[in-house]
Formats: sequence, structure tokens, C-alpha cells
Amino acid sequence: MLMRRALQAVAVTGLLAFAGTAVAQEKIKIGVSYPTPTHAWASGMNWHAEQAEKRLEALYPDVDLILVNSPDPGAQASALEDLVSVHAIDALVVLPFESEPLTDPVLNVKKSGAWITVVDRGLSQPGIEDLYVAGNNPELGKVSATYMKGRLKEGDNIVILRGIPTVIDNERFDAFMAEIEGSGINVLDDKHANWNRDDGFEVMQDFLSRFPDIDAVWAQDDDIAIGVVAALKQAGRDGDGMFVVGGAGMKEIIKGVMDGDELMPVDVLYPPAMIATAMDATVNALKSNGPVAGRYILGATLVTKENAENYYFPDSPF
Repeated sequence: MLMRRALQAVAVTGLLAFAGTAVAQEKIKIGVSYPTPTHAWASGMNWHAEQAEKRLEALYPDVDLILVNSPDPGAQASALEDLVSVHAIDALVVLPFESEPLTDPVLNVKKSGAWITVVDRGLSQPGIEDLYVAGNNPELGKVSATYMKGRLKEGDNIVILRGIPTVIDNERFDAFMAEIEGSGINVLDDKHANWNRDDGFEVMQDFLSRFPDIDAVWAQDDDIAIGVVAALKQAGRDGDGMFVVGGAGMKEIIKGVMDGDELMPVDVLYPPAMIATAMDATVNALKSNGPVAGRYILGATLVTKENAENYYFPDSPF
């Protein structure tokens, strides 16, 4: 009898071990690859990715999210190889460091049978990704211009600080200019400030030295906007009714909007949380029988004092 019970215990233990192995093998593995954070927006993206990892793994115990950030395109390409060869991922969420160098590495992941979600920066070859998630760059420009048209009158003057010379910047700028056309608002000048605080400070210093009458500033990006505000305060021109419109959703700016900052009364979203949206959608693609493939373009919401609380994440570094 004792021998029989011992054998039964061994058999049960073996079955449990086998079941445990089976469960481990049935884990859905999703790689999440993005550039190492080097500026505020990317730091916010990294934070949102980490928060989404905790939330989704708690919600779905059979999902394993593997987060990897890379300092350059070559390192990201190597990381993608490891996600396939070492982790045998079922899906990939990737924000490419650059489009061209990452196209073939992502294509190779696709050939392994993985579901592909591309975030923000598209690949140079269309059709590789199953899902594309991004902010709406033309809408960011249009929403910014619409707000300015509502605040300014014919004959008022504005200056524009652009980002890095890229397709994204052109989309924002062209949409802004198209929306403001015919309003009678004068664009005194536009210059690239490279989505950088120091460059925003220097460009705004130049504008202030050349233009004594500026009614508003379109900074396009929150990092630039912080540099602009610093230049205005240094020149003592932060209290003459001028206002600044930035973009992205930096918590420092959102908090100011919540508190009624007259110098930066609004912000326009280009949410760093888009990578969390991509992670949610990718999990849904593997867990749901509903259609997920396609394009998911997030709106460029105008953040005002009335709705700012909805977009304020005090624990985020961005």
C-alpha cells in the first residue's frame, strides 16, 4: 500500500511537472524594441512601455513582454535577431531607430512568422507590418493653427520654431501653414530648433532681437517650448500678452496648463504613450478573435485647462 501511494505521488508529481512545462511552452512572447532614451519624449515612451508591461503581464499571465532598448540602429538590428533566435517571439512591437537600416531586420522577424507592429517611424518598405501605430503629425499642425486663429486677429504676428528637417516636421509645418492661410495672421519667420531646448532658446533669442512685436509663438514641441519660455523670461517679455503653443504632452507643460499658465495655456498631444497603445493592440491581436490589423493613428488632442488632468502622468519622467 505504501509503495502504491509512493508510486502515485511520483506519477502526480511527474504530471504536474509536465503540466508546468507545457504552460511555460505556451507563453505568448512579445518583443518590444525601441531606441535608448536620449531626450524627454523618448524617456516618457520608455516609462509608458514599462508600465504597460507590468499591467499586461498582470492581466494576462500567459503573456511575456520582453523590453529591449538600443543605442543605435546596428544594436537594434542585433536585438531583433536575439528576440527571434533566443526568445522565439510570437510578435514584435518596434519603434525603429531609423527607417532604412531597420527595414530588413524587421522583415527577417516577419519571415520567422511573428506578428509585426511598427510604431511612429515607418519602414522604408511598405506592407511588412501587420499594424502601424503613430501620432497624427498633420493634425498636430492643424490643431495648433486652429487654436491660434481662435486667439489672434488679422494683422497679429507669430514666429515658428520647427523641429529637425524631416518628413514629420514638414507634415506638421505644411498643415499649420495651410490652416492659417487666409487668416491675416503674419508669420514673421520660421527656423528649425531641432526639438531641443537649447536650440529653442537660441532661435527665440534671435527672433526677439529682430521682431519687437510678436503676439504668439508656435514651438511645435514641448522641449523647444521650454527653451522659448526661458528666452522670453530672460528678455523680460514674458508678461506682454504673448503666448506659446508647444506639442507632445510633457507632464511639466500639462501641469502648467492644469494650473492656468497664461504663457503656455494649451498643449497639443503627440503622446509618448503610443507605444503602450501598440503593446495593448498587439496583445489583442494574439488573444482576441476581433480584427486588429491596419493603421491606428492617434489624435492630436488640444489639451486645455478643462481636460488636462486626463493627460497628466505625474510619475512619468516626461
